[in-house]
Amino acid sequence: MPSPEMDRSELDRRVRRHGADIDALYEISARIEGKVDSLGLRVGAVEIGLGELSRSVDERFDGVDRRFDGVDQRLDGMDQRFDGMDQRFDGVDRRLDGFDQRFDRVDRRLDGIDEQLAAILTILRER
Repeated sequence: MPSPEMDRSELDRRVRRHGADIDALYEISARIEGKVDSLGLRVGAVEIGLGELSRSVDERFDGVDRRFDGVDQRLDGMDQRFDGMDQRFDGVDRRLDGFDQRFDRVDRRLDGIDEQLAAILTILRER
């Protein structure tokens, strides 16, 4: 059986060792806590940066959307003008068709007159 003195020295040694282990654990815990705090600050900064980036992107998209709305309105206006021009060209086309029909009638009359003049010329030559 070991002596009570040895037990006491063994107990003191173990207490010192455990005390050193506890001190080391406190030191590790403090370092981990510092790193967690630092990481928390970094994550917070990233969140702030992402929020600012999100707002900036939203503002840019809003600006682009407004520009597209303006372009869309201008294209609608151009489409209406082209519709008006198309209607006017349809009217011009109808008028030109009317002129073409008149010229065809005049051409047929002139063909008839040419035939009559040829017949008269033939008669006059025969006399």
